[in-house]
Amino acid sequence: MRSIAILNQKGGSGKTTTSVNLASTLGEKGRRVLVVDMDPQASATDWFGIDKPGRGITDIFVDDVSLLNLVRATDVLGVAIIPASAWLLGAEKVLRWDPPSLQVFKKAKRFLPSNQWDYMLIDCPPALNLLTANALVGADYVLIPVEAHRMALPGVERVIASVETLRRNLNSKLSVLMIVPCRVDSRTRHSRDVVDELRSRYGKLVSTAEIRENIKLAEAPAHSMPITIFDGRGKGAIDYRALADEIIATEKRIIS
Repeated sequence: MRSIAILNQKGGSGKTTTSVNLASTLGEKGRRVLVVDMDPQASATDWFGIDKPGRGITDIFVDDVSLLNLVRATDVLGVAIIPASAWLLGAEKVLRWDPPSLQVFKKAKRFLPSNQWDYMLIDCPPALNLLTANALVGADYVLIPVEAHRMALPGVERVIASVETLRRNLNSKLSVLMIVPCRVDSRTRHSRDVVDELRSRYGKLVSTAEIRENIKLAEAPAHSMPITIFDGRGKGAIDYRALADEIIATEKRIIS
């Protein structure tokens, strides 16, 4: 199972949108996906229409609960989820910036069946806090969605610096898998310039797929549907299918 933390410390970057819709497009393509909602806002949980999630993943931080017992089915082909809830805000208060607290998720993840899912996608909070650090310590890769706006560019470097710090100290396997331009408005010069600058700075780390600005992506959560179901022929679904193809093309980098 390849575990990918989806992270940007700036809100509005397309983090949850990417978590949900990449999961659904990978599921369409025959991959089995486990989404882990690590964000106290529980946006991915709500988007998948999970009713009464309880404390969700909070239970691994405050009680000795198996991750497997927290998995919930979704109505989306190939996709399951470990939900989040506002209880996570309390969980963060009992954690500390020390190795035992930072490795809670990593240790819990070891007891998941290794062959039940092909991908784990972790929807991180929009901040480098203790929950995000837990996700990064337990992940193999980081995917960084970036809004095509100049104000978003400094955040990419901060995420990469955080990844490098945790890689050196707590997770030697961790690396950046991909940087994904999101909310790209090809009608504006500004948006195109930002994507060009991303490609100039980060080269092949930037995905070929670009997620275009699309009102249907904004409307889909209110209907508890990923874009593949809500508007399966629209450009949002087309863009996330292209991203899924790129992710699948990297599967030769298998981590046991």
